[in-house]
Amino acid sequence: MLTNAPRGTNDILPDKVGAWNYVEGKIRSLCARYGYEEIRTPMFEHTELFHRGIGEGTDVVDKEMYTFTDRGGRSITLRPENTASAVRAYLQNKLYGDASLVKLFYIGSMFRYDRPQAGRMREFHQFGIEALGEENPAVDAEVILVAMDFLRSLGLKDLSLSLNSVGCPKCRPVYRKVLQDFFRDKLDELCDDCKDRFERSPLRILDCKADADKPFMQDAPKITDCLCDECRDHFEKVQAYLREAGVSFTLDPRLVRGLDYYTKTAFEIKYAPLGAQSAVAGGGRYDGLIEEIGGKPTPAVGFATGLERVLLALEKQGLLPAAEKASDVFVVALGEAAQAPAFRLLEACRRAGLKANMDYAGRSMKAQMKQANKAQARFALILGEEEVKESCAQLKDMEKSEQQKVPFDKMIEKLKELLEKQ
Repeated sequence: MLTNAPRGTNDILPDKVGAWNYVEGKIRSLCARYGYEEIRTPMFEHTELFHRGIGEGTDVVDKEMYTFTDRGGRSITLRPENTASAVRAYLQNKLYGDASLVKLFYIGSMFRYDRPQAGRMREFHQFGIEALGEENPAVDAEVILVAMDFLRSLGLKDLSLSLNSVGCPKCRPVYRKVLQDFFRDKLDELCDDCKDRFERSPLRILDCKADADKPFMQDAPKITDCLCDECRDHFEKVQAYLREAGVSFTLDPRLVRGLDYYTKTAFEIKYAPLGAQSAVAGGGRYDGLIEEIGGKPTPAVGFATGLERVLLALEKQGLLPAAEKASDVFVVALGEAAQAPAFRLLEACRRAGLKANMDYAGRSMKAQMKQANKAQARFALILGEEEVKESCAQLKDMEKSEQQKVPFDKMIEKLKELLEKQ
């Protein structure tokens, strides 16, 4: 039916938009404190950007991307994540010329074809940051702190941070071989996806949900045992910076994240009250991505969080602020002669910065006052035939049920005076 939204998408209705604005306001305030600037990238990109950036063999590329051929015969994909897009914008617009460290944040829709479930839709929204151009492990720690501070600023307390290093192109091949040696005689017990990953991307086996509970997975080799000296030193310094900032964490050697571009630091933040689907944010370092899509070797680190999951957590914990629906003024026009003066008074209120509305249907006074109550109006301005002749209106205090006659040319001044006393 044309009256149904596509499966996996949601309308964000007026009674919910306030919650989104609240969370987005927290994001912008936080990013200003940390020095991150907003970037807005297109919702679709050339498909090759995600193939090269995210990596062949990942679930996102193999199963979840919305890809189509446009009228020019080009393969186009709705963005499944925004890091590759931010990096493309960084290169195309030569942002690297502005400073050695470029700090960006984004809020926007992403698209993945997956089974819809609570907090996970096919069109979903992410907040993320990218810090590009600096290899210092202090930047890794800062990115993690932004993620933790964002969630804490919303009132979420039962947060746990998992941390790992996924190595680099020097030491990861060593770990790849160790993993393949471990899983070779267990291939028959792996799911079909992991059998395919065995040759193409064996680290993905550790990220598999289907095989996660199999007993031998607990005995899989740890990547931290195969790190080169550079990666080990970097990882230890990240941990040291987090301790200096008073952030507790757990080392998780099986944490590999779901995208191929990660190097060195990988992290995930979970919120226990969400249960099985408790991950609310994750990210890490991706020093090879910028070179992979055509730039010079450039270190970078970032994270992303799904806003639907964050809002679900806030709703479950009763942490969302009450919706602000109250109006300052509701103008009540009684009779045809009052319509034009009432409209003029309505617009004067709005120009003065007041939240004001009126009824346009010409209903009875009882019906209009009912509408004023529904709008939670603090004051009602009532105009009838007599008031129009006298160029005034009845100003009714809806809380105190007190009423006074005020001239049109004094009305705005009087309203502001009364509202300031609240």
